[in-house]
Amino acid sequence: MFNRRHHLKALAVATALVTGSLSITMTARAADTIKVGVLHSLSGTMAISETVLKDTVLMAIDEINAKGGVLGKKLEPVVVDPASNWPLFAEKTKQLLTQDKVSVIFGCWTSVSRKSVLPVVEELNGLLFYPVQYEGEELSKNVFYTGAAPNQQAIPAVDYLMSKDGGAAKRWVLLGTDYVYPRTTNKILRAYLISKGVKESDIDEKYTPFGHSDYQTIVADVKKFATGGKTAVVSTINGDSNVPFYKELGNAGLKAKDVPVVAFSVGEEELRGVDTKPLVGHLAAWNYFMSIKNPTNDAFIKKWSDYAKAKGIAGHKDKPLTNDPMEATYIGINMWKQAVEKAKSTDVDKVIAAMSGQTFTAPSGIQSKMDEKNHHLHKSVFIGEVKADGQFNVVWKTPGPVKAKPWSPYIQGNDKKPDEPVKK
Repeated sequence: MFNRRHHLKALAVATALVTGSLSITMTARAADTIKVGVLHSLSGTMAISETVLKDTVLMAIDEINAKGGVLGKKLEPVVVDPASNWPLFAEKTKQLLTQDKVSVIFGCWTSVSRKSVLPVVEELNGLLFYPVQYEGEELSKNVFYTGAAPNQQAIPAVDYLMSKDGGAAKRWVLLGTDYVYPRTTNKILRAYLISKGVKESDIDEKYTPFGHSDYQTIVADVKKFATGGKTAVVSTINGDSNVPFYKELGNAGLKAKDVPVVAFSVGEEELRGVDTKPLVGHLAAWNYFMSIKNPTNDAFIKKWSDYAKAKGIAGHKDKPLTNDPMEATYIGINMWKQAVEKAKSTDVDKVIAAMSGQTFTAPSGIQSKMDEKNHHLHKSVFIGEVKADGQFNVVWKTPGPVKAKPWSPYIQGNDKKPDEPVKK
């Protein structure tokens, strides 16, 4: 009896020791890495644009890990696919923060996905880096916006098209996908155009749903509208709808010299599946183009080309392309790394404080700076013309970086809003 009790007791102690050591090992292993959330659509209508941003984060993580990681720990990516489904973005964010315990999230493209994620990161005090141009009208303690605000893309593009060099446009078609980014951007642009003396009757606003593919009627309408005077089209079409839109422009023979189209969501990646020869001269406004010549960009392109080849990334292993949101993603993750090292912690509040004034040499050729207060990057603005090979020839640029105005002065009441996140 005594022996049996003794054996059971010994067995229990041994089991506890084994279980304890396993748990310590697992905890130690978990503590050995810093988890990083990657929240981009890898399927659905936005996959055409977002998949490459997931790969950009993974490339940057590989590069950081090869140099010793952050605070002596390797970064561990946690990739999820919200599948171009806006409510799913919120669910996946909650999963990343509560189950996967990520320290930061790099993700979203559309503003509707970001708006879906916003209450979750604010409630759970998470941290989101958002890498795409957007409509402004937002400022959150828990978000860093590494893409452009309207004064860093939309307003300069319209100014260029109104200028003699840009064709002196007098009439305007504001054409977008039907969601918050195009509608708010066009609200700002309409107010701006009217402030410049453009009549309401010279502005035509049109919207199509996500995934729309038949642009025959719309392009015919644009052609008809353009008979009333020198016309330009401002396109905030997003995702894979850009392919049929540009194909229809080519089919209809709507050339850039007659009716220039300036796009805010079309870069090198979106033009991959399009015959660009009929589109030569049409425009895009961004804060980076692959065709920009400088040593930092040469290094960035080479890094991406080598990575795409090594990983066998579809499309890019044979024809590597870089674009603006890739640059914004790359800047964001490197600035976050610098902020963590400055804070000596991944604690969200400490990292937010350390992000203030961070700088990074950007592939665009500028010293990119995170504003000390408003969570937006200071960015140079470039306008590029589509070339026959799907690249862009830069035809206009700002003299230097432009500070973001998250609250557009062309929306009533914005002059009273503070240029920094309000503490909640």
